[in-house]
Amino acid sequence: MENKSIWTKYTEQQLDELEKVNSGYIDFLSECKTERECVEKVVSDAEAAGYRDLDELIRKRVPLKTGDKVYRVNMGKSIIMFNIGETPIQNGMNILGAHIDSPRMDVKQNPLYEDSDIAYLDTHYYGGIKKYQYVTIPLALHGIFVKKDGTKVKVSVGEDPSDPVFFVSDILIHLAQEQMVKAANKVVEGEALDLVIGNRPIKIDKEKDAAEKAAEKAVESMDEIDGAKVEKVAEEAEEDVKEAAKNPVKQFALNILKEKYGVDEEDFISAELEIVPAGRAREAGFDRSMILSYGQDDRVCAYTSYQAMLGVSGMKRTACCILVDKEEIGSVGATGMESKFFENTVAELIALMGQDKSPLVLRRALANSMMLSSDVSSGFDPLYAQCFEKKNASYLSRGLVICKFTGSGGKYESNDANAEYIAQIRNIFDKENVSFQTAELGKVDLGGGGTIAYILALYGMNVIDSGVPVLSMHSPWEATSKADVYEACRGYIAFLKNADKL
Repeated sequence: MENKSIWTKYTEQQLDELEKVNSGYIDFLSECKTERECVEKVVSDAEAAGYRDLDELIRKRVPLKTGDKVYRVNMGKSIIMFNIGETPIQNGMNILGAHIDSPRMDVKQNPLYEDSDIAYLDTHYYGGIKKYQYVTIPLALHGIFVKKDGTKVKVSVGEDPSDPVFFVSDILIHLAQEQMVKAANKVVEGEALDLVIGNRPIKIDKEKDAAEKAAEKAVESMDEIDGAKVEKVAEEAEEDVKEAAKNPVKQFALNILKEKYGVDEEDFISAELEIVPAGRAREAGFDRSMILSYGQDDRVCAYTSYQAMLGVSGMKRTACCILVDKEEIGSVGATGMESKFFENTVAELIALMGQDKSPLVLRRALANSMMLSSDVSSGFDPLYAQCFEKKNASYLSRGLVICKFTGSGGKYESNDANAEYIAQIRNIFDKENVSFQTAELGKVDLGGGGTIAYILALYGMNVIDSGVPVLSMHSPWEATSKADVYEACRGYIAFLKNADKL
């Protein structure tokens, strides 16, 4: 049983639709490089399509009915969307789930330092990366500072063509004899992934700067300043100037942050700053058949999932889309799939729908649901054919991937979907002429990976992994086929409209 490239099956109209889907996807990838940015974009698109904030409806006790569309955001980094169907929710929902976090580097809480006239930000990598891939490439800084008074300051530097970019340095080949014989996981150590952010020192006039600092501190204090206070302020100002003199390059960077964003060094303590590859997603290949971008694991499934939600109406069963954080580090924490946010939100939904608030209703709603856990698959790469079992690998441009189980080795830590459920999915896709393929993640004993599928399966619902094949997964720049992106969107719409209780 062998699938073939699906490019030749498309009509001119479908090719136009394919390009339109992928144009929006390229913009999404380019504008949404963090979880917070993804959520903001989804909220904007959802509200434009008539979705309402569930938290606001809960506060006002607004009842929900068939056809209503709502969303709920969790701490700015996860979101759930619902399109209320005709049948009672205890009969189950049709759920799409994906994650919006991607491997990257995070800035530490006490990150800023200077060494040998170079200013750095200390980082801690997030998720599974090949550390050596992040050196000497243009990097951007995205995230927020949250000041002590709760003020949030958004930061995005490195994406606009007029912006500066940042980088992690590497040793030149002429001096790399020792480095070149190290194992790949040791070529670049985690503590060496420090971001170069500056090289220019401030010019210091100690007496003038001390006086100016003292004046600034006096204004900030807004107190009646007696003689002792003046002396103390002056001493503190002088110490600040001495510190700046020791680290003038670091101080230059701090001055820029203060001027542009109004933040001080201590504000790094309550900041979430992510270091990601700089630049827009791009079409790839002479034929422009592929997309090359950071973060396609798993934003390719996140984008097609929420677009599918926006593209359906008149639902028989309630449709749901879950986009979560922290999958790359085990789905942990308050914004990961293991939190109770999804379960609690369904309970709130049931209450507003005026249904029996018995715990049994919630349990039945979850157990009777069906889910596509939408996550990417490793596309077959002929340059590394030894890592794949060709009959059970996914291929670019052969359609949406169904993965019966993930995990590793002997299916450890996986969800293993039932044959009856797979048969229903096959039937839905065939009726809607959705191109799909089946796959595993590489050879049995070579590794493996997990998704959020097993977490939702704990409720007793039918869950299967499905997604898009990706080349160079978890690298700074990953590749997908436009055809597979298009089929994912079509497949997710088909599932939302047609899946029903077995």
